[in-house]
Amino acid sequence: MTQQANRIFGIDLGTTYSSIAYVDEFGKAVIIPNAENERVTPSVVFFDEDSIVVGDVAKESAKLYPNDVVSFIKRSMGEPNFVFVHNGEEYHPEEISAYILKKLAQDAEQYLGEKVTDVVITCPAYFGINEREATRKAGEIAGFNVRQIINEPTAAAIAYGSLDSTQDSVALVYDLGGGTFDVTMIDIRRDSVEVICTGGDHHLGGKDWDDRIVAHLVELFQAQTGTTADILEDPDTWQDLQLSAEKAKKILSRRERTPISITHGGERVKVLLERKKFEEITEDLLERTIEFTKGMLEEAKAKRYDHFDEIILVGGSTRMPQVVKRIEKEFSVTPKIYDPDEAVAKGAAIYGWKLGLNDRLIQRLAGKTLRPIQQIEDIPELIENKELSIEDVKKAAQQVADEAGYTLPSVESAMLRVKNVTSKSFGVVAHNPQNRPVLINLVLRNTGVPVTAKKNFYTAVENQSSVLIRIMESETSQVEVPVEYGVEIKTAVLNLPPNLPADLPIEITFTLNEEGRLHMTAMETRESRQVEVVLDTACVISGEALEKAMARSQNLVIH
Repeated sequence: MTQQANRIFGIDLGTTYSSIAYVDEFGKAVIIPNAENERVTPSVVFFDEDSIVVGDVAKESAKLYPNDVVSFIKRSMGEPNFVFVHNGEEYHPEEISAYILKKLAQDAEQYLGEKVTDVVITCPAYFGINEREATRKAGEIAGFNVRQIINEPTAAAIAYGSLDSTQDSVALVYDLGGGTFDVTMIDIRRDSVEVICTGGDHHLGGKDWDDRIVAHLVELFQAQTGTTADILEDPDTWQDLQLSAEKAKKILSRRERTPISITHGGERVKVLLERKKFEEITEDLLERTIEFTKGMLEEAKAKRYDHFDEIILVGGSTRMPQVVKRIEKEFSVTPKIYDPDEAVAKGAAIYGWKLGLNDRLIQRLAGKTLRPIQQIEDIPELIENKELSIEDVKKAAQQVADEAGYTLPSVESAMLRVKNVTSKSFGVVAHNPQNRPVLINLVLRNTGVPVTAKKNFYTAVENQSSVLIRIMESETSQVEVPVEYGVEIKTAVLNLPPNLPADLPIEITFTLNEEGRLHMTAMETRESRQVEVVLDTACVISGEALEKAMARSQNLVIH
């Protein structure tokens, strides 16, 4: 079937659990169960001698082999100094994440009987350049053609919006996953999904609630046994308590109390953890999500969005009753819990499905425009610019519908516009009139993408031979801030011609695409010499390490 040959799968690469979905012949997003017949797969990797094990078995193996198991690797994406060493080999976060992706793909291929090649992978809205590029690299190491990296809340909104495409609404997507938190305001319309602004913390999630339980259990064990030793220094004890804490958290989402057994150094202590105590020791974590939400709402007001119609909860950690209660108390709105474990993967699959249908439409319509096919992305824009007629588009859509076996409205819905914002600010280091280095942001966070921004800077002295351009990423919304507010993500050197005066303009241009990937051009204005940088960042696996990872992954079977 032609549709299957062009299938684009959606993958939610989660901190604690991951999943894969596709759109079936009826236009419905479907989660693909794994080989263990579970709808989500633990994002845990076990290096078992020469084998790689991913999922439930890996998670259980952590009890016996804690030093050979990697969990929560998503929190290390884009970090240059994280390396896991096994049998003398170094593994970067991108490669470890690729194993999780390969497990999802292998199980999907076995279930559907077709190859998984093209994918859309999701990431937290608050991921910066490093983390996004690392996520793409993980997909490439796994052997995929990564069609796009999209934000998790945007994917959830696409899945939610597909339920009722006639209702326009402004939704607040509160996404509390296992390791990350995002809150995003999204304008959902019949023909578009537009992100207004986003905020959050990719080091705040359900794992932090687990860690609070673990710390509380350690205190109880010490009190009952009289020991002052840090029992978490024992890897076996640490791993056992982590698993017990996660299980207790889930039980306390349904019941008022749960018994827990703590074993260490030959001693065993039984305790009873009540929901009230659990909520007390994690209250500040929940308050952090509320503060992020209120901060994001203030930024939305600056964009003239001073209200929202509904709050949608996604992410497995939103099942904790205290989340709903706190949101109701703060915002006087009863939130909707929408498919918390599956919405993101389903939304990514719907987005991928629309990409595939849109590709077919573009192939049929390219000949009717004056543009080359690679420059056609937004069909509604071509209609607005009168480069295409509505009749041309309807005819092409009917042809695609007949070929793919979908209804005409389904194919027409592929022209859905998805507009995102950048979650960070991007700028360069320059000197102010007092000759102190400052960070000048060209693109501010929560600016709609794609976006291009230009600004002139100036040479400092006569006969200056080169300019060092430090490209910075920050979380501020201000144009000029101290350098320490930012993180350097790349440098470039622009060589200058001889005999230049001081104060010669250097034009710097930043371009961010729909995925939030950055392209920088710097040009001196006398001889038009320039330097270009595409932000494949230094913090992401590259060179020999990337080649090794690719080679290891190529013929690897994940168990």
